Amino acid sequence: MAKTATRKSAPAKKSTGKSRSSNATAQAPQNSMLEKFVVDMLKDIYYAEKQLLKAMPKMQKASTTQQLKDAFATHIEQTKEQVTRLEQAFEIMGKKAAGKKCDAMEGLIAESQSIIEETEAGSMTRDVALIIAAQKVEHYEIASYGGLVQLAKTLGRDDMAELLDETLQEEKETDQLLTSIAENDINFQAEEEGDESEED
Repeated sequence: MAKTATRKSAPAKKSTGKSRSSNATAQAPQNSMLEKFVVDMLKDIYYAEKQLLKAMPKMQKASTTQQLKDAFATHIEQTKEQVTRLEQAFEIMGKKAAGKKCDAMEGLIAESQSIIEETEAGSMTRDVALIIAAQKVEHYEIASYGGLVQLAKTLGRDDMAELLDETLQEEKETDQLLTSIAENDINFQAEEEGDESEED
């Protein structure tokens, strides 16, 4: 009886082994080079979003039109949710949420600050410049989240892909909203503004 039981348990072990190998093909091995790269990307965009939360209130305050102020206010709240999603993504990857300095975002934020200093307060030209600066940020984020969504799928992390795709769609919608605001007469009104430096 003991020998028979041993023979019956052997196929069960082989079956379990096949199950593990099939799971391995569906999900990339932990600590692979690609997985480390994805975690690095998460750190990059996490830092970027945190810095944006500090910069956007200044951009909102500097805006001329209420429409642009409202757009910044809405995106500030969205960004807070996006930070939470990134923290959930870190959990899915089995890592602690942490940021890594993003030189690209640092540059984009510095550009937005110089725009505020170099444009006239209360002018439509300032709004035009702020919209372009904000869209540069959005395009960077769209590229980052778009890449992360696809890589999450490659790693078999469909839950993370779905999570980050929510943020990707929000970034695309914000970009479209900013275009709409610019085309709703702000660009044309800015074109009619005189250059006071030339008049003096």
